[in-house]
Amino acid sequence: MSIWTTLTDLFGGGEPALAGAGVSAERQLPVAFTAAVIALSAKMAKADGVVVGVEVDAFRRAFRIEPREARNVDRLFDLAKKDTAGFERYADQIARMTHGNKAVLRDVLSSLFHIATADRVLHPAEDAFLATVADHFGFTASEYRHERAQFVVDPDDPYSVLGLAPTVTDADLKQRHRDLARELHPDLLTGRGMPVEMIDVATRKLAVINHAYGVIARERGL
Repeated sequence: MSIWTTLTDLFGGGEPALAGAGVSAERQLPVAFTAAVIALSAKMAKADGVVVGVEVDAFRRAFRIEPREARNVDRLFDLAKKDTAGFERYADQIARMTHGNKAVLRDVLSSLFHIATADRVLHPAEDAFLATVADHFGFTASEYRHERAQFVVDPDDPYSVLGLAPTVTDADLKQRHRDLARELHPDLLTGRGMPVEMIDVATRKLAVINHAYGVIARERGL
């Protein structure tokens, strides 16, 4: 049985609860995690006041939805997108269930950025929403700026794309670039079981990182 078929046990006539009385203990964690991610994504789409089609499409690309699962997913998404109320609760739930795993939380945050920038604009309200989610995920302001810079490129600040200060040494700059390139390598993500859509997002991020590194390297004559 797909975990999606038990979503109604979690939210009944409203938004998802943190645990479902009708779901067995061994299934509550993955189902609750799935529900929280869907709800947080819907509230992300609503952050600027209106949910547009490209944002819904971006959500579906980031989290592959099988046809048989679509009805429950759409129902939960539609319920959660009515407003942004309670989004911090879902962020806390996701952080708690992943035990603060930065790799997983970064994947979720990247997916939210993917949704937010689907219309090619990061609205100030979306920026504030994402910054709050990042804070609840345990990311520092610097880490948030690093993630943000991979989706919203400020051409005169390539250091933010790499999550570095302009005073970084050449050696540390090169090491940071190598670390990011390894972290976003498609083979590594495939080994972690990431869907094709998330690998596409990572590929996009890597292209931005490589560009930023190239800008700095040229400036420094590396």
